[in-house]
Amino acid sequence: MARPFRFGVNMLTIESGAEWRQKCRRAEDLGYDVVLVPDHLGMPAPFPALIAAAEVTERPRLGTFVLNAGFWNPALLAREVATTDLLTDGRLELGLGTGYVRAEHDTAGLPWGSPRERVDHLVRTIEELDRLLGDPEHAPKPVQQPRPPLLIGGNGPRMLRLAARHADIVAFAGGRAAPGKPDGTLELLTPDALDDTLAVYRKAAADRTRPAELNILVQQVRGTDDRRAVAREIAGHNIGVDEEQALHVPTFLFGTTTQMAEQLREHRERYGFSYITVLGPSMEAFAPVIEELKGS
Repeated sequence: MARPFRFGVNMLTIESGAEWRQKCRRAEDLGYDVVLVPDHLGMPAPFPALIAAAEVTERPRLGTFVLNAGFWNPALLAREVATTDLLTDGRLELGLGTGYVRAEHDTAGLPWGSPRERVDHLVRTIEELDRLLGDPEHAPKPVQQPRPPLLIGGNGPRMLRLAARHADIVAFAGGRAAPGKPDGTLELLTPDALDDTLAVYRKAAADRTRPAELNILVQQVRGTDDRRAVAREIAGHNIGVDEEQALHVPTFLFGTTTQMAEQLREHRERYGFSYITVLGPSMEAFAPVIEELKGS
């Protein structure tokens, strides 16, 4: 039986306290199940933004999507996680990743490290969070025990094995570092390449007693009566897919409301994606799709 859909919106900007509160209330009114905040310099600080969101909403869960583990000391992060879970009445979902923008580390005066070193640090962070938050003597103590649900985002084989061992939710960006281009430049995975990525994850997760929830980040939502024209436009940006592939990638969603809803049903059947995240600029455009899929 397919897992029911869940919908999240990743909020990228903050203009004022009043604007932020209104936007979070609007997300709840539109039917979003999770209000999310990323972890990039130049964007809202995740934990205070989520606490503010909790104060003006009742139903949505609240998540980091995703924290850059390289920004965080595990012991200090455990304190932030526990405090935020307390102040949001147990609504926190903790998303973690390695980070992928070297310039942000340079700006913050933090070491960048090799891909292996960044994953090593993420492994240590997860192990320490489990140890610290699972300790009955740890203070403050999160509402959710032994810790809030953990989302891990990443596509490489080692990250997928890590997610298979530890994650309650596994997030797929549907992209990868573009070869020969500056750090932080991504290209889309083709549908077949994404199948291969999911196969690696499923093999690593074969012994799990409880399947993880699978998430996909939709980069753009566009209403249109001409899907092929939009696919042609996407292919023209030279981001890893041709026109035919662009019609089927789960990282872009376009068409009529009914067509977009059907695309998500197809992606859930093919890949297992039941938790769908859109970016803040697409919050209103995606809302009719949420209504179309309500309860499915």
